[in-house]
Amino acid sequence: MTPIQETEIDMENELDAMRQAVSKILQTERYRYAVYDWNYGVELEDLYGKNVSYVIPELKRRIEDALLADDRVTAVTDFSFREEKGSVTAAFTVYTIFGEVTAERTVDI
Repeated sequence: MTPIQETEIDMENELDAMRQAVSKILQTERYRYAVYDWNYGVELEDLYGKNVSYVIPELKRRIEDALLADDRVTAVTDFSFREEKGSVTAAFTVYTIFGEVTAERTVDI
């Protein structure tokens, strides 16, 4: 294997690791588990019962805050929101030092 191929494989492995990290951050409620630092995870539970006009901008802010706490994440952009009965789904792109990750998170409201 040439050094270029090894670098491409390493970057792909790192990007896969970032996909997992993004997923784990978005699935972990911040402040709930003593095993995690208070900067880890996302605060979403208190959005339940809130008006969608409040939830959408707050969901965007909280997702950005949660993901940007990871120093490998450089930006979170391209948000789109889908409202369904009783929930809001945010889809977005996470830019990392290893490449782009697309993600989404649904919140019950």
